[in-house]
Amino acid sequence: MHGAGFVKPNENFEPVIGLEVHAQMLTRTKAFCACSATFGDEPNTNVCPVCLGMPGALPVLNRNLVEFILRMGIAVGSRIAPRSSFARKNYFYPDLPKGYQISQYEDPICAGGSITIDTEEGGRKRIGITRIHMEEDAGKSIHDLDVDTLVDVNRCGVPLIEIVSEPDIRSPREAALYLARVRQLVTYLGICDGNMEEGSLRCDANVSVRRTGEKSLGTKTEVKNMNSFRHVERALEYEINRQIQLIEDGGAVVQETLLWDADRNLALPMRSKEEAHDYRYFPEPDLVPVAVDERWINEVAGHLPELPTARRDRFVSVLGLPRYDADVLTVEKDTADYYEATLRELSGPPRFSHQENAKAVSNWTMTEVLRVVSETNTAIRAFPIAPERLAAMILLVQNGTISGRIAKDVFEEMLHTEEDPAAIVARKGMVQVSDEIVIEEAVDLVLSANALQVEKYLKGNEKILGFFVGETMKAMKGRANPQVVNDVLKKKLRAQGRIPNDH
Repeated sequence: MHGAGFVKPNENFEPVIGLEVHAQMLTRTKAFCACSATFGDEPNTNVCPVCLGMPGALPVLNRNLVEFILRMGIAVGSRIAPRSSFARKNYFYPDLPKGYQISQYEDPICAGGSITIDTEEGGRKRIGITRIHMEEDAGKSIHDLDVDTLVDVNRCGVPLIEIVSEPDIRSPREAALYLARVRQLVTYLGICDGNMEEGSLRCDANVSVRRTGEKSLGTKTEVKNMNSFRHVERALEYEINRQIQLIEDGGAVVQETLLWDADRNLALPMRSKEEAHDYRYFPEPDLVPVAVDERWINEVAGHLPELPTARRDRFVSVLGLPRYDADVLTVEKDTADYYEATLRELSGPPRFSHQENAKAVSNWTMTEVLRVVSETNTAIRAFPIAPERLAAMILLVQNGTISGRIAKDVFEEMLHTEEDPAAIVARKGMVQVSDEIVIEEAVDLVLSANALQVEKYLKGNEKILGFFVGETMKAMKGRANPQVVNDVLKKKLRAQGRIPNDH
């Protein structure tokens, strides 16, 4: 077990980080057989002679695995190899029945490319991609104190792609931002669900430190078992600081593989770090090379969705949204889809521009919709208020039928019924009151009951106007038109003193 204390960042050293991200593909079946790739089924039920490595059972490549990795490679600007081959990666572990994994080694299908992250300083940084290759997953060992170790081989043969970055990452925060961008890309492309808790997106980090200004790389360690963005940051902070402290104390970093223990904030040694020759890679004799022609590449490229950065930039430049709104709305593809579907349904009154509609829908999506999604841990695809219903409710606010305050009550009602928002408003008597005579009566009562506040307002304390508005809205049970309330209040107060017309 390595030392338990964190130390402060040291400006005399520079971290060098590269990430290896494994993304489980959303194919229906496994990489080289027809077994189901579904997560969560009964242990050891999705198996066959192929994924169990029975003698004489031959693998057959899942074409969708190639299609999915092409999407990723094209999206990040990789060079697509016209011909790539598989290799056997040999090692012995209880959850690997064949004693090897089918992977790619010398001839990966995708090489080069990059992923750009938005830095916290407001700039952008390009993180290079070394390679993206196909492989199959291993099984799962479950360590039980009562029966030692249980093995579930359902995951054996599940299709993965491994995305290997260049050592271009210089801080734990950059690593988390890069991983978040990878997750965003694979979910937008529809090739992985990005669920880190279930293991469908996994990350290993190679990390070393060197003295500031040096060009040669230090001895690296590999950190595993990080299943959230926060764990990635904390594990890398720990390991970077551990290496720095070790060097400053006169020691040397040992090349090894470490497991991150999130409960104890510790990196625990697992084994000495393997080199490629330790795996005894050799060509997979049972699979022919993968041939990809320009026609296939062009076909895949032509069907790629709008990627997240382009979508965010369009939300800013075309829809006029603030950058913050665009960032929040495009983190998840399903959220951006919901937002745009709602905006398409909203044909507001003529006095509202398209940009005003865009901002109105953004406000409701970011505040109320995402609040409920977060509180209920619901996927936005299953959100009970369909885009057309949310648009219909926003329209009721825009045309003055209900106030923004009443709209929140209507929204809550819509969560529990499929009733049209207009029908809810009618049934519950929520229609906004804009009649000046009715509102004047309420305003007169509020002003007469708050003579002291009126006097303060007349002496120049303009902030008290908000108090009067609130009291009037309360008196009318939130049904008054706020703009009319403001206008009537100013008119009444002006009549009681010499208040400038622009107050």
